[in-house]
Amino acid sequence: MTPTLAPLPHAANLETPVSVLAVDAHEAPSVSGPGRKALITRDDIIQAALKLVGPHRSVSSLSLREVAREAGIAPNSFYRQFRDMDELAVALIELAGLSLRNIIGEARRRSIGGTSVVRSAVQAFMDQLSSNDVLLHILLREGTVGSDAFKHAVDRQLSFFEEELRQDLIRLAEANGTGLYEPGLTAKAITRLVFAIGSTAMDLPRDKLPELTEQLVVMVRMIVTGTQTMSVVGSPDQPPAARD
Repeated sequence: MTPTLAPLPHAANLETPVSVLAVDAHEAPSVSGPGRKALITRDDIIQAALKLVGPHRSVSSLSLREVAREAGIAPNSFYRQFRDMDELAVALIELAGLSLRNIIGEARRRSIGGTSVVRSAVQAFMDQLSSNDVLLHILLREGTVGSDAFKHAVDRQLSFFEEELRQDLIRLAEANGTGLYEPGLTAKAITRLVFAIGSTAMDLPRDKLPELTEQLVVMVRMIVTGTQTMSVVGSPDQPPAARD
């Protein structure tokens, strides 16, 4: 069954990666032919591509003609909105990153005063994975099987996650009076771990995910405990004199 896709978010802020999704002020002119749309936007093409990908279908495997057919346009009309398939794939990756950051960010905000931030964020991530979220699958899969351009786009999204998490870790350390060793590196370790686990979990039976979620929560807490300890004793690679 094709998932129901919500309207795509737009943003004018250049730091927000989905700015490339803004719809052109000039929509494509009428296109003749049975079953073809008179007007086409970037969002129409993105929605068509999202209907074609899934847990076992990579963005990199899509053809231009296939996407155009799904969107109900002539292949040449595709170029009115995107330079090529690579630009479309990067737009999908950026949309996926924004969507997941919003979900995890909301989970972290809800956790204040209740469930731990670690568990809330990890649970939100794994819940999206178990729901067969097309956007999350794009983000996880294209970082391992896509072209260099796709991998760079995924890496850029991970850097956004890392920066948001870094800021959260600093705020939590200050609020709780705990130390924090190399917050940027700590955020990177947690982010890369979660995405690496997620990439392998995509193909697991759904009944295995609760156990994996618990393991991932423990692993993230181990990283957090380690950074708190190292803030007091320093890095084990430093000589004792340097730690003092």
